[in-house]
Parts: sequence; C-alpha cells; structure tokens
Amino acid sequence: MIRHIVFFTARPERVDAVVEGLQLLGQIPHSQHFEVTRNAKVDQIANEVDVVVYAEFADEAALAAYKAHPLYAEATKRVRPLRELRYAADFKAREKLALKRSA
Repeated sequence: MIRHIVFFTARPERVDAVVEGLQLLGQIPHSQHFEVTRNAKVDQIANEVDVVVYAEFADEAALAAYKAHPLYAEATKRVRPLRELRYAADFKAREKLALKRSA
C-alpha cells in the first residue's frame, strides 16, 4: 500500500476555498481511502500547515492513475492559485508487526 500525504498552507481567507477545491480529489476512484481536512493545529512547536490531504492506494500504479485523472488536474487548477506552500510525501506502508508484551 502507498500512503500519499500532502500539506498545504494558505492565507486564512483562502483556506475554505482550498479545502473545497481539494475535495474534488475524493471523487477519483483509484484510492482505497481519501481524506481532506483542516489541520487541528495542536502541535506545541509548529502549526503552519493549514490543510492536509491523506490517501491510500493499493500500489504505485493506482497512485499514478489517480494523478493522471482529469479531476486531479481540475483540483490543481483551482487550488494552486490559492495556496502558498505544498509539501507532499508518498511512501510504502509497512506491514503491521506483532508486538510482544511482557507479563
């Protein structure tokens, strides 16, 4: 499984429009899980990120198909002029490991 996480910053008056534009991505059928939400901003050190996109894909091919979908281009067209910064990370999820607990 591939996890796709993208962080956005925007001016306060634009955050709602950024969220709305990114919600288009949830209509793309290639993800196994998709979320777009505002950052709760409860970290003690840094809270610059305003919006987070989190998605899961079966494999690299599904992620590539997601990024090639016309709605991805439409969301990018809407959000790019509104956002300030964008940071993205795509990584393979580890399989869950059984934890040993001592008695």
